[in-house]
This record gives sequence, C-alpha cells and structure tokens, in this order.
Amino acid sequence: MKKIISVSRRTDIPAFYGDWFMNRLKEGFAGWRNPFGGQKYIVSLKPEDVSCFVFWSKNYEPFIGKLKAVEDMSYKFYFNYTITALPEIFECNLAEKTVVIDALKKLSGMYSPKHISWRYDPIVISSITDYDFHIRNFENLASEFEGHTERCYISYAIQYGKVERNFDKFQKEHNIKISDPDTIFRKKLADELADIANQHGIEMFTCCGDYLIDLKIKKAHCVDGNVIKELFYKEGFKFEEKPTRKECGCVESTDIGTYDTCPQGCIYCYANVNKEVAYKRFENYDKNSAFLGYSKAESDKWIEEIKSKIKKKDDSKQMKLF
Repeated sequence: MKKIISVSRRTDIPAFYGDWFMNRLKEGFAGWRNPFGGQKYIVSLKPEDVSCFVFWSKNYEPFIGKLKAVEDMSYKFYFNYTITALPEIFECNLAEKTVVIDALKKLSGMYSPKHISWRYDPIVISSITDYDFHIRNFENLASEFEGHTERCYISYAIQYGKVERNFDKFQKEHNIKISDPDTIFRKKLADELADIANQHGIEMFTCCGDYLIDLKIKKAHCVDGNVIKELFYKEGFKFEEKPTRKECGCVESTDIGTYDTCPQGCIYCYANVNKEVAYKRFENYDKNSAFLGYSKAESDKWIEEIKSKIKKKDDSKQMKLF
C-alpha cells in the first residue's frame, strides 16, 4: 500500500539535508529509527510506494533546484512552509526574511498556491512579541503572500518539558519575559489574525488548538488527505486520520527525519533536546547514510540487521506452509 511520507516534522530536510534526501530517492529507501523505543525500520521511497511527500521547512531556497528532479521521478508533493518573521533572537539561524518570502513566491509560481500551506507557527507571546507585534507582523506577511497561498495554519507555542526548560534559560539570559496567555487572549488574537488573512484571500486553520475553531478558523490537517486528493487524485484517494498528539488532525504518514539534527536554533523547538548536539550532528552528517544523523557504517549495520530479521520471518512463514 502506498504511503504518505512526511519530510519532516523532526528536522528541516529541505533547508539542510537536500543532498541526503536525493540520495535516498536514488536508492529507493530511507532508514528510520524510533526516537522513543529505538526500533529501526526501512521505509520504501520508490515512486510506486509513495502516494505523496509532505515537505516541511522554514527555508525552501536550497531545495528549489532539486524539485524538478523529484518531479521527473514521478513523485507528488506539497509544502508546509513555516514563516513567522519573529525577531532573530528567537530563531537565531534562519535565513533572511526576504529569502524565505521570495522562496514561497517561487514555489507558488512553479506549482500553485494550493501546493503551499503557510504556517505562522508557533505564536510566541513575549515582552518583545506582544499582541500588537503579531498584528503588524502578520499583516506584513499576509500582504506578501496574497495570491501565493490559500491556507494559513496557526498555533501557540506549547511548553513541553524541554521547551519550558529552554524558555526558562532564554528568559534569564536575555531578560525577555515569555508569557503563556489565557484562552480569552488567544482567541481574540487568533480571530483578528483570521480577519487579516481573509482580507488577503487566505483561509485560517488552527493546529492542535480546537478551542480556536469558530466561523473564522477551521481545524488544521497539516498532513491533509483532502489536499492530496484535490491536487493529485481527483478520482479518489483513501486515507485515515492518525493524530500525532492531542487535537492533531493529520492523516496517517511516515516520517523519515531524526530529532536533534536541525541547526535552526529556534528556542521553541520540540524536536531538539540539545542545540549543541544538533549543530554537531549537522556538521558531521553523512549524506550517503540511509539513517539521517548517523554514520554510514552504523546505518549499513542496521540495514543488514533489519534484512536478516525480515529473512527469518519469511523463512518461518515458508516452513509453516509445509
């Protein structure tokens, strides 16, 4: 059965690991290590096994030149594009705002506005990014994106354990207060942002925040079977919802990324436990390794172990037939 492949919630593959991804397509598979249980898997990336790639990135500029080759291999794909334009201190290693904005416009011209989901995510409320900041900031971005995307997904920063620790450290080091606003504040701001989006022909969706759903804001499906159907399978496309966390609306997909490999340095990131580890893994990564973030020798060893287990299972099934 064909799978939707997420590329990736766990790291920014289009911005930093495009060469690795292209090598995975050439070989027809990628390795995936469960970050919680440690189990290893081989994920087929052959065109006949992939219904769609859902790309995630904060900067598609380095990846744009590779998309024609991906398309020529008969793959289908669309883009989740995170652009928040928060002050650099929150997102310290991002490309210039003009670069990422221009890249979104290029993608829209190469494909269509329907291929792009703009993510204004997360919304961080702080002493330097208050209510008025987000109104001005969002208006500037929405006006840039008018005619280039039809969807905007929002969420507020969720203070998971590791994110909360990063926030505490950040506040002490920079004398910036990060707030966790109440529901009334959140709804008021979200509704005003939705009004701005609507003025620019953009529909608003909430990611993992059902309390924001109203006449102006719909539930987000960041990996969205209906978007895939509309873009590529008008005759019909089967999919099942498989949330990744509370109030998530995503459909089932397989992610091929690795935690602690993204060097963006965003303070609100849940995918990096340790920024320094992520920087080192990026600097030392092997584009020829099947498992992103691990050495080729380690990867090759795991692949042989997986193949051996599969062979034993097949042999066992064969014996039962007789």
